Amino acid sequence: MTKKFLTLSATAFAATLALAGCATGTGPGSTGTPTTGMDHGSSSSTPANSSPAAAAEHNAADVMFAQMMIPHHAQAVEMSDMMLAKKDIPAEVTALATKIKAAQGPEIETMTGWLTSWNEPTHAPSGHDMSTHGAGGMGGMMSDADMKKLDAAQGAEAAKLFLTQMIAHHEGAIVMAKTETTGGKNPEAINLSKAIVTAQEAEIQDMRALLAKL
Repeated sequence: MTKKFLTLSATAFAATLALAGCATGTGPGSTGTPTTGMDHGSSSSTPANSSPAAAAEHNAADVMFAQMMIPHHAQAVEMSDMMLAKKDIPAEVTALATKIKAAQGPEIETMTGWLTSWNEPTHAPSGHDMSTHGAGGMGGMMSDADMKKLDAAQGAEAAKLFLTQMIAHHEGAIVMAKTETTGGKNPEAINLSKAIVTAQEAEIQDMRALLAKL
């Protein structure tokens, strides 16, 4: 059940911003108000390739943001699926897992659509594979061992482990999203990065509160 996913250190991610000036795309694009609150999955309602200009206007930071966030989100969805398949999980934790899956699944589709419309690979170069770094590594990705441990855990132990792991996972996503906010060019990608920060910072607070009660 465990999969390996790509992740990226904050340092390596930030380094890609130097390439931004070489990326294609010129004309100004329309901007929108970023999605706020916990339901940041609604940002996927606007097609990434809504216009040729929007599709063309991107830089290296936008590409790296999408390439890295897709597998990052995918692992969060997998972790949530693990929790939803277990018995005797507190209702609040199950509700959180459902919310994370509902938000991040559509965002994966949105970002994949962007990369396709930009004629960019949907996977990052293999040199950025840092999945073995685990929860302590940059990006907050879980290692194979972490995922196996979550898969095997049951009841309250599983709930606590899920919350602890997802807090670290969200913290990694926030670092990548903030890098996109400051270094990206595509308006839709920047809006999504802001929505991710808003939603996941709020979810981290909720998860910490849940942990304190378990």
